[in-house]
Amino acid sequence: MRRGGPSVLGIVLAGGEGKRLMPLTADRAKPAVTFGGTYRLVDFVLSNLVNGDILRICVLTQYKSHSLDRHITTTWRMSSLLGNYVTPVPAQQRLGPRWYLGSADAILQSLNLIYDERPEYVAVFGADHVYRMDPRQMLGQHIESGAGVTVAGIRVPRAESPSFGVITPGSDGLTVERFLEKPADPPGLADDPDCVFASMGNYIFTTKALVEALQRDAEDENSVHDMGGSILPQLTERGEAHLYDFSTNHVPGETSRDQGYWRDVGTLDAYYDAHMDLIAERPAFNLYNRQWPVYTHSGQLSPARFNAGGIASESIVSAGCLIRGQVTRSVLSPGVVVDPGAVVQGSVLHDNVHIGRGAVVRGAVLDKNVEVPPGATIGVNPERDAELYTVSKGGVIALGKGQLVP
Repeated sequence: MRRGGPSVLGIVLAGGEGKRLMPLTADRAKPAVTFGGTYRLVDFVLSNLVNGDILRICVLTQYKSHSLDRHITTTWRMSSLLGNYVTPVPAQQRLGPRWYLGSADAILQSLNLIYDERPEYVAVFGADHVYRMDPRQMLGQHIESGAGVTVAGIRVPRAESPSFGVITPGSDGLTVERFLEKPADPPGLADDPDCVFASMGNYIFTTKALVEALQRDAEDENSVHDMGGSILPQLTERGEAHLYDFSTNHVPGETSRDQGYWRDVGTLDAYYDAHMDLIAERPAFNLYNRQWPVYTHSGQLSPARFNAGGIASESIVSAGCLIRGQVTRSVLSPGVVVDPGAVVQGSVLHDNVHIGRGAVVRGAVLDKNVEVPPGATIGVNPERDAELYTVSKGGVIALGKGQLVP
């Protein structure tokens, strides 16, 4: 935080494997996956923290972290003169020759970061969600309440409970009465039985409470050593956990449509749907809010170019793209080439994808460097697609980095 304000250390949990997002995570950590044309997923949480004046941030990495580490070190350069930094922290094995057992163990093994910085508060945020949030508002509630931990929650349909940690608030609407990790059939909210509060994976701790909770958890042989599965239930039982309602959070420049937007893009279907949210006339999530920007590094590329009758509608087209065919309802990352006669519909194309002359691509996510040969089709023949590619439950076709197309 700024000089004179409370001292806060940001810790971003970015070591997840992201199995449900395969094949996009076959060669990289989930937070390093491209989103919205030019961003990486980790850029959203880092932008929120930095915009909210949390300027000393450690990103804990582990799984296939090279591209994530490189992105952070080359993009997120803060003012060393003011002592600010964003730094990747790989698994250090400080407690023995083992990798992280869970997200709580990741912080336990990295307590030296907290001891060195000596913050009053620690903001522990997840690295793979798409949203805007001013963490200062959550921090203000946390300080005022005197809680050991404050967890951000968002209302979701009760049917989605098995995908989230579920928070049951007390009668005051603030104290966490119960915290259940991915329950099958939790009770609904008192004012809306068909909804529950889902944990967003964002926590603010008073430093002393966090360190003591981690130490107690480390001594528990039956623990799964996870923030949602272990630490939050522990602090809930002690009466030290409070809820922050994300719907009350406001950022400058928000619209009535994208206020309160938050998406967990942990599956191919969710990842695809979140991209479709970007391209509407009034997008559900507005990438163009300059008052609360999402930062990234876009590289040194020429502007997008349209030739030979090439056209794009209801789409995002990044720098360096060359469009000679037809593109509709799609998101194109830098360097994509669409040759004459090619048709791209409802698709997400990552860096340097090349769609050959006369090819057709529909409802697909193509990772970087995929080349679709002239005349080839993806998303036209479902049976053939299922034999050749990954197809999600919702029918999204996904090709991994550099995957060959017959």
